[in-house]
Amino acid sequence: MKKIFGLAAGLAVAAGAFVTAAPVNAETAMRCSHQLPPAHHIAKVIDRWAAEIETLSGGEIDVQIFGANSLTGAKQNATAVAKGDIDCAFSINPQWGKTLPLMNVTLGPFAVSSLSSLKKWDGSEAAKFLEEKLLTKGVKNVAWMFTTRSTAITSKGKALVQPADFKGMKIRGLGPVPDSGFIAMGAAPSAMSGSKVYQALSTGVIDAGLTDVSAAVSRKYFEVQDHVTVLPLFSIYFHGYVNPGWYDKLSAKGKTAVDEAGKKAAVWAIDASEASAAKAPDQLSAKGMKVHMATDADINALRSVMAPAFDKAFGEASGADGKKLLELVGKL
Repeated sequence: MKKIFGLAAGLAVAAGAFVTAAPVNAETAMRCSHQLPPAHHIAKVIDRWAAEIETLSGGEIDVQIFGANSLTGAKQNATAVAKGDIDCAFSINPQWGKTLPLMNVTLGPFAVSSLSSLKKWDGSEAAKFLEEKLLTKGVKNVAWMFTTRSTAITSKGKALVQPADFKGMKIRGLGPVPDSGFIAMGAAPSAMSGSKVYQALSTGVIDAGLTDVSAAVSRKYFEVQDHVTVLPLFSIYFHGYVNPGWYDKLSAKGKTAVDEAGKKAAVWAIDASEASAAKAPDQLSAKGMKVHMATDADINALRSVMAPAFDKAFGEASGADGKKLLELVGKL
């Protein structure tokens, strides 16, 4: 398993050299892009997943991990995989935006945040429903990796706790549907990938950060913000997907290796995310941030404004499929 970052990958992209990133058989190479920095707990799970694929395939598949946007940008990953420019990528569900709004189903404010629900996700009817929809967009899902059910909202000068605190705040957004709750509170969300948030905060492009609590540590938000509110706002997952044509060319052993590694990684990701989230508030505090753990009263106040706006936006964006998916999620 190869991990490739930085200049070498950047030169390959600039030269349009996706297919020559490494001198291996094109049928067994698995060039996989993601946006996470090496220290992120899910980046480590992805590395473990890659090693497991190589082990289970008996070396038939050579997995090459390009992290930190070093192969292609976060917003281009799905298109690059669908076109066959690269074999594999990971995205967070908000990055599907208008392309597949159904992927936002776990972003309902305070709606999907129980550990038991996340443990039942992989292999569930809801997951299979989304996998079928992803195929219509040209990608085959191979791994579900929940990265958080604990959200960090960072700010400077004061904590953002009550709906009124968000009025006029320029906050990192996730897309039209998940941003609807913030808009309802008077905030001005600006959708961007996690890798761009630090710079946006440091330059004042946005006033507040929005991420999972572990990423607030690994991406060093404490260097540019001094307050953080931690709350179970929503669940976000990174999901791994491959080009269907690439997958179809694998041997039976290769396909089984990819499938089984994905099932194992779903468990590893939840365990890693829970462990990382448990440590993160104290780590942020140790770095000088004032940490506010949202109370039940805080949550109820936010839910009363955010949830109706999200439900309306999700329903308008996803129609009958959205209604069906919500029913399947309810079974979890």
